[in-house]
Amino acid sequence: MSDGHADAPGGQGSGGQDSGSQARDTIDAGHRMVRAAGDGSASLGQRVVDYFDRLTWRTPIHDMRLKGRYPRKLLAVPADPVAGDAERGEALTAGWLAWGNEFRALDEVTFAASIGSVAFDDHAQSFAWLRDLWAAPDRAKATRTAEVLTQRWLAVNGERVTERGWRPDLWGRRMLMWTAHAPLLLSSSDLIYRSSVLSAIARGARHLDRTADKTPAGVRRIAAWCGVVASGLLIPGGDPRRAIGEAGLERALAVSIGGDGGIASRSPRDQLDAIELLACLRAAYDARRLELPEPVMQVLARSVSALLGTMMGDAGLSSWQGAGPIAFDAVQAVLAASRVVRRPLRQASDRGYQRIAAARSVLVMDAAPPPTSPSAAGACASTLAFELSDGEERLIVNCGGALLVADAGLAAGLRSTAAHSTLVLADTNSTALLPDGSLGRGVSEVDLSRQESDAGSRIEARHDGYARRFGFRHHRTLTMTVDGLELRGEDALLPAWKRHGPGRGRGAVPFAARFHLGAGVEVAASGDALGATLVTPQGAMWHFRLAGGTVTIEDSVWIDPEGQMVPTRQIVAGGSADPGGATLNWVFKRAR
Repeated sequence: MSDGHADAPGGQGSGGQDSGSQARDTIDAGHRMVRAAGDGSASLGQRVVDYFDRLTWRTPIHDMRLKGRYPRKLLAVPADPVAGDAERGEALTAGWLAWGNEFRALDEVTFAASIGSVAFDDHAQSFAWLRDLWAAPDRAKATRTAEVLTQRWLAVNGERVTERGWRPDLWGRRMLMWTAHAPLLLSSSDLIYRSSVLSAIARGARHLDRTADKTPAGVRRIAAWCGVVASGLLIPGGDPRRAIGEAGLERALAVSIGGDGGIASRSPRDQLDAIELLACLRAAYDARRLELPEPVMQVLARSVSALLGTMMGDAGLSSWQGAGPIAFDAVQAVLAASRVVRRPLRQASDRGYQRIAAARSVLVMDAAPPPTSPSAAGACASTLAFELSDGEERLIVNCGGALLVADAGLAAGLRSTAAHSTLVLADTNSTALLPDGSLGRGVSEVDLSRQESDAGSRIEARHDGYARRFGFRHHRTLTMTVDGLELRGEDALLPAWKRHGPGRGRGAVPFAARFHLGAGVEVAASGDALGATLVTPQGAMWHFRLAGGTVTIEDSVWIDPEGQMVPTRQIVAGGSADPGGATLNWVFKRAR
């Protein structure tokens, strides 16, 4: 197979390259089973313990735990490895805070109450906007803005532990930002204000000592432990805390990131976030002229490979598990910060994404059950869906972006099987989406096989999400030619019940294989209702043909990198399955 543009090494420098990286990227031929990683949810008893633990944050006992000496200064100031946005920094100095497609006047940002979406409020509380202020052209205005907002945070949270302001993962992020941008916060001549900031840093470190390990596994726990380690590195007398923090971070990484580098939530957004956190922590080690611990470095390197495994031909990320299509510049900024050079992971053995790069074409497939981690907000019923790009143009996509939209109904729709480019049986999700936002019964295992040959790549996979309810297993085969000009597929519904099982005598069940088209892709159905012609914005033409069903064209939507809803179209290959099953055969072929 020839590797396309998206297979270029990620990042800058040589931080993660090693002699074994190519061996680990080989394709393992043959069958294997990918199973859901257990329940993943906290027990009722554990949730009760966690609730009462949070209640103790507001007690005099917890306040006593936070008392102690505070530093007169930091031992070092790390250099934030991720550059800020100068335009957003200038907007901040002009009185506006922006995150995604949300804008709020700074007068509203008091940290006393929610003023936007959860993501917006988290961004405000994390102080990640300090990097934008750092990039603002007027340093004097940037410093005044940082001091005003920090004073507001201290007025609400400095001496009083609040559940939101002192959430451990937010304190971990805040620790990284406050220390990296200390010149913006601590250049004031007001000694009382400076002492308040340094006191808050010391109190936050003591709070993280007691709460980091109780944070939900995943990015949130990684963030909390990064805060512990950073404070151990940068606050005088922190060597014992640093040692404890390094051990805690290694535990957090072990339960949050698999052996293939993929994060438990299976979200590319979370994957990118975890890499950014570790890159920021590495900057704290650099400031002390120390090396990032080798176990953490190894996880960082594997995580970069796994992230690149969800990259499309435009070098942006594909849309999975509530994440939108993260754009090239955002991805490259974090890869550069990581200083890791690795090739994309083509076969994620733990987290289940399969990737084929053939000449100009790149395909990414979800070949695993949905995530069961309690921190997997926005988890989707997307098993066996795929995305396909032609050069820098996205041809087949998932609607994506469930975590980027404020409307709860729309978000639920974006998490459905029908919002992904896969087969939907009886207009039912392959894994149930429950009213509280969690996942119910459905796909518990995926049987997977992959073969490589001189002719191309072939992936076969099937899931059991419809077996219990309808008596069928969905079996999908994808075969891409070595020149990337043809993708052949087969979607089969195979009987899963025994001969005299409960499905005997069930009538025909309707199904549809949906192929959501990228933004700007024009489509016209053929006169015989067995095909369609696609034309991309740059003029590339693809033909689609179907056997075993009929083709219709329907409206669809795509959530872009900014969280905006873009009207698009979709090809729907429909049919019905009798108790013996049914098969669709289809092909996408590039004409020019």
